[in-house]
Amino acid sequence: MVRTVIVGTGCHLPARVLTNQDLEKMVDTSDEWITTRSGIKERRISSKDEPCSFLATQAAKKALDMAGIKAAELDMIIVCTLTPDMLMPTAACLVQKNLGAERAAAFDLSAACSGFLYGLATADNFIRNNINFKILVIGAEVLSCRVNWKDRNTSVLFGDGAGAVVVTGRNGRRGILSNHLHADGALWKLLHIPGGGCVSPPSRQMLDDNLQYIHMQGRDVFKLAVRAMEESAREALEANNLSPQDIDLYIPHQANIRIINSIAERLQLPREKVYVNIHKYGNTSAATVPIALDEANREGRIREGDLIMLNAFGGGFTWGASLIRW
Repeated sequence: MVRTVIVGTGCHLPARVLTNQDLEKMVDTSDEWITTRSGIKERRISSKDEPCSFLATQAAKKALDMAGIKAAELDMIIVCTLTPDMLMPTAACLVQKNLGAERAAAFDLSAACSGFLYGLATADNFIRNNINFKILVIGAEVLSCRVNWKDRNTSVLFGDGAGAVVVTGRNGRRGILSNHLHADGALWKLLHIPGGGCVSPPSRQMLDDNLQYIHMQGRDVFKLAVRAMEESAREALEANNLSPQDIDLYIPHQANIRIINSIAERLQLPREKVYVNIHKYGNTSAATVPIALDEANREGRIREGDLIMLNAFGGGFTWGASLIRW
């Protein structure tokens, strides 16, 4: 059976660190309040010289280096983001230029915090039809440009960063076992960025109304995230005749430590099987899962043959799970 195998991982974070203590000077909040409600201690913030395409390119280079694959060998580049450098060209085209990957098709994919899982599933489908394909899948975000730094409820949650994987086809039992993607557009108002599209295009009025920023009803999102992520995780396990006890490492979307802990408890996963780095980076949307995957890989937390569960939930709403035999 042809399976899609991850042969390289990489991540890149901006240089600037914004701590909870720094935020105490910017908005009515405290380190204790942020830590208790989210588990976040600090996050990374991009400079003007570190746009989405730059972060994505740096993560991609590390993934390609680990894979031992040259950029010129790539067949496709998928950048999963809701914060590209500009509306046109895509961040993927800029990454292609930066890498010199002239043979590669390139496009962006937008599914908010679930974007990387959607991108991985897309790459998986291409590779199942062509075992020799080499695809770069990147989750990259500069959410700091979409955060209202006067809003104490959202400004403390988000950060910037990028993670990447290189995937190709192999025969055997290793690789992506299955992907399970879902969406519910009826609930879009609970988490959205209303300005900047064709409904509310850029204008002075749009800026005055703060429509360019993230708007979120946190309590409702919390409840939906826990339920949806648990259901998709169980769906992936059942599809492969496996149980939560078979998981060697669970890598969830890093949105809120209480969400992560709730799902782990429902799946009865011990702490050592759950990867957490939200305290360092906050919620980097589509980048959280690939950043965590790369860190876990480089820390030796993943061994050949391990069963890895990737799980995410994001605006749209979108959510899903991917099950991988490493």
